[in-house]
Amino acid sequence: MLLAPYHVLDLTGPLGFLTGKIFGDLGADVIKVEPPGGDPSRRQAPFLKNGNGCRQSLYWLACNANKRGVTLNLENDKGRELFYRLATESDFIIESFPPGACAGLGAAYNELSRQNPGLILVSISPFGQEGPYKHLQGSDLEIMALSGAMSLAGEKDGEPMRVSVPQAPMWVGAEAAMGALTALAYRSTTGLGQQVDVSAQVAVMSALAHAPAFWDLNHVNPERAGVFVTGRSVLGAKMRVMWRCKDGWINFIIYGGTAGRHTNQQLITWMDEKGLAPDWLKEIDCNTFAVTNITQGEVDRLEAPIADFFAAVTKDEFLEGAIKRQMLGYPVATVADINRNPQLQARNFWQDVADGWSGKTLKYPGGFAVVNGQRLQIRRAAPCVGEHNEEVYLKELGLSRKEMAELQSQHVI
Repeated sequence: MLLAPYHVLDLTGPLGFLTGKIFGDLGADVIKVEPPGGDPSRRQAPFLKNGNGCRQSLYWLACNANKRGVTLNLENDKGRELFYRLATESDFIIESFPPGACAGLGAAYNELSRQNPGLILVSISPFGQEGPYKHLQGSDLEIMALSGAMSLAGEKDGEPMRVSVPQAPMWVGAEAAMGALTALAYRSTTGLGQQVDVSAQVAVMSALAHAPAFWDLNHVNPERAGVFVTGRSVLGAKMRVMWRCKDGWINFIIYGGTAGRHTNQQLITWMDEKGLAPDWLKEIDCNTFAVTNITQGEVDRLEAPIADFFAAVTKDEFLEGAIKRQMLGYPVATVADINRNPQLQARNFWQDVADGWSGKTLKYPGGFAVVNGQRLQIRRAAPCVGEHNEEVYLKELGLSRKEMAELQSQHVI
């Protein structure tokens, strides 16, 4: 396990859950710290319904696997004393409090680093620790909007749209993990830790890295266009991206360039085999075809028979044909499609994990990487509330059972 020697305190809410999960997947000892009674995110839908009438948040279960769990009241003096003891032995602390809140809890980086100079504090917030927006709250909706992502999603004359399920925590979670590991590389040469400031707004902007190229190449800014893409033709033509098929949707764009020429020729040949390629389409010279100067009328004429062809195939048929012919394009997968995906099954991606609280065996997505031939494993299900209190406070910090009982009665743990 790549990060087995390292210890992580995870103080985050939903915006930072994935960062701790990535560290846990890579083998680090991650302790998820919750307030007594449990993190509010445990009540976040959707839920796993158990036979005992209780419900578990699927979001919690998914994002907190491979972590141990303790409860701790950071607003209590005795709770902060325990936190300092844990922080002294930690390599990383991940937090997603509002900027300045750590200082109010006595956990500012300059204070923590005096005890532990090698400590890396990863601070995740909607808009970063500095700047005019730093004190603003931000759900996924606000972060996706202010990052610019929503400006490109939706119908041309409609409202800007949020993309699918909440995406901002995923983008910032991965970016924060990369920032933390970069700080670890720095520590390996200097011995010094640092604070890593991670803005969810900036993290989501990386999803739009292609957008500035529209202006650089064609001097037009991309705009919302629904199932179409704009800005590829200097004449303003829009091209379809999403196509109806027998059992869902296919993602395909008429391309130019070397890869596009091959794809275009293979598609025409495939359509001809099915008797769905008109003669004028077969006469197109794919070696010279370009999209940069195509008109809307030409696009509409090309797309009409292609739409008829896609409507006659299933998603699986298209994928198999595209792989066989080395074409660009892919089916749009639903959750059910991903669940039965033969590629993921062949790579042993799915993993059954026993959940001690519900008594159920849960099917988890496996680790995100294969290292030296072995897939990263889900070693433990997400923790129950205070599941590892005794393990951490009794065995590792050396508290007595009497001290534990007193702390529990005072709602410290």
